[in-house]
Amino acid sequence: MGRAFQNRKESMAKTSDQKAKVYSKYGREIYVCAKSGGIDPNGNLALRSLIDRAKKDQVPTHVIDKAIDKAKGGGGEDFDTARYEGFGPGNTMVIVDCLSDNPNRTFGDVRTCFNKVKCKIGSQGSVSHMFDHSAIFVFAGTDEEAVLEALMMADVDVTDIELEDGKVTVFAPHTDYSKAKTALTDAFGEIEFDVDEIQFVAQNTTEIQGEEVEQFDRFLDLLNDLDDVQRVYHNAEY
Repeated sequence: MGRAFQNRKESMAKTSDQKAKVYSKYGREIYVCAKSGGIDPNGNLALRSLIDRAKKDQVPTHVIDKAIDKAKGGGGEDFDTARYEGFGPGNTMVIVDCLSDNPNRTFGDVRTCFNKVKCKIGSQGSVSHMFDHSAIFVFAGTDEEAVLEALMMADVDVTDIELEDGKVTVFAPHTDYSKAKTALTDAFGEIEFDVDEIQFVAQNTTEIQGEEVEQFDRFLDLLNDLDDVQRVYHNAEY
């Protein structure tokens, strides 16, 4: 897959308002993950990964604990996942993942972001068929053969493995996320993952330049400013 995947772009929040948005997005995602898969990180690998990622992004412990306590209570908001697809500036392909308690509002807000950059939101499946939904793990290592053997022994359907600059990158189907992570930790102990998440990986990239870059960055800012938007995936290269 080469370097086609883009790690989630988390710029350092420069104001308290921006930080609050980052904390809110993590809090919502942790709450939903804990509510659906259990509040114990040891038994919910997706939750453990999410908490680790939140800590790396400097989300305060009290924000994480509050979200888990909320899920423990069993009440609270009823969030649903929503996914929108379309074409962004420069004919790029974009997937927007949301958590929403009001799908009609969320759809309208996301569509407005597309409209503001003179682009149109598409129908379900309009661009996602050009992305692979992959579990991605990046960690320090020098022996990709040993990694591959450990994954194959655990019957993980490995898509690709790369070794570059002392880092091993593993790609597997998103459905094999838990199985792959368990196999890696069982074989190599507690691993410090640089990347440990499920992403949409573009099969091909679209190069943009000049005004298209400015429009695309504005588009991403508009989307990321929405409280309901959790992740934005794209195939833009610039």
